Amino acid sequence: MSFLRRRSAATPAGPDFDVLAMDPGDWPGNLGAGLLPAPDGSCQGVFLRYDLFGGRGPAMIIGNLPEGSPARELADGQIPFEVAQLLAALENDEPVELLDTEDIPVMQGDNLLIVRRLKLSESRISCVQFDRSDNVLVTIASWDRPITDDLYALLKPLPAELFQAG
Repeated sequence: MSFLRRRSAATPAGPDFDVLAMDPGDWPGNLGAGLLPAPDGSCQGVFLRYDLFGGRGPAMIIGNLPEGSPARELADGQIPFEVAQLLAALENDEPVELLDTEDIPVMQGDNLLIVRRLKLSESRISCVQFDRSDNVLVTIASWDRPITDDLYALLKPLPAELFQAG
């Protein structure tokens, strides 16, 4: 995915990396975005929450975590940050564990993605991860709907203006 690159603005107005997700204009539900701040004010990750259930909880969360983000550091069996956010948004406090992972090759245009499918103890959660060319980890967690290969074709960098405060 060579079209992704780090931004080099003097004063970043949000994350200093491109956020890969589905365009909110292409999604027929509500969208929320959250930034993970570091103590120095830098952005340690972005997650987008897509709600198709009419305010009853998100259908999908897509996270973008750059290299060095503490949210990427997981203990054995620990679930990704995005899965924890999905469970919290759904007010589901049942314990969920990571059981297994499987690497699957997926063609994305002319690019080959190695997608990790995560098997979780909660079978209603689908979760996949892949690394981008700029070392940002993308995690997609969805509730009660499978993640199919055609979803990757919908992912694109979102404009920086989407993350500006104002």
